[in-house]
Amino acid sequence: MTTSKPQIPGAANGRVPARWRADIQHVLITRADIARRVRVMARDIQRDFTGTDLVVVSLLNGTVMFLADLVRNLPLPLRLDFIGVSSYRARTNSGELVFTKNLRLDVHSRDVLLVDDILDTGNTMSRVLETLAASAPRRVRVCVLLDKPSRRIQPVRADYVGFEIPDVFVVGYGLDFAERYRNLPFVGVLHPRLYSELQPPGEGSGHSSP
Repeated sequence: MTTSKPQIPGAANGRVPARWRADIQHVLITRADIARRVRVMARDIQRDFTGTDLVVVSLLNGTVMFLADLVRNLPLPLRLDFIGVSSYRARTNSGELVFTKNLRLDVHSRDVLLVDDILDTGNTMSRVLETLAASAPRRVRVCVLLDKPSRRIQPVRADYVGFEIPDVFVVGYGLDFAERYRNLPFVGVLHPRLYSELQPPGEGSGHSSP
């Protein structure tokens, strides 16, 4: 069952902490807004997966904060596994998708919740879904913190979405640029000057993401 996709409440939801103002243009989604939305998503997932043999599969590395908060709010028995994928490199454009970690658990005939930080073009998600399908799970549902539909290339949709966002370069709450900013407790918009000289607009380490 697909949940509602709330728009972000405003262009600048919170004040950027002083130590980040040189890099972050503005806060797009505050820590409090994220926490509230994750609790709602967890309730929807609980409703849909109660009584099932659930395996949560998370894409590394950007999901770390979102995943931790999500599963802490899921009062369900579950198994947890990870898939590693890489398609972006610091100071380079997007390249070939590489699987850096494969599933350890057997998902055959089980219910799978696939968790990612952001759904952008859909290229990565499409490949991961194809890979999962080869293991013949009972069903697969997709859960993402952020959805950027304006950049979609592949016909991929998420069943559970935290926030629908415009086409801006976002970092924080697990999302990075050149492996930085993952530890920010909010989702913020990166100053264009930090990436405009390194790559064409719309390319990034994950945000714009595949």
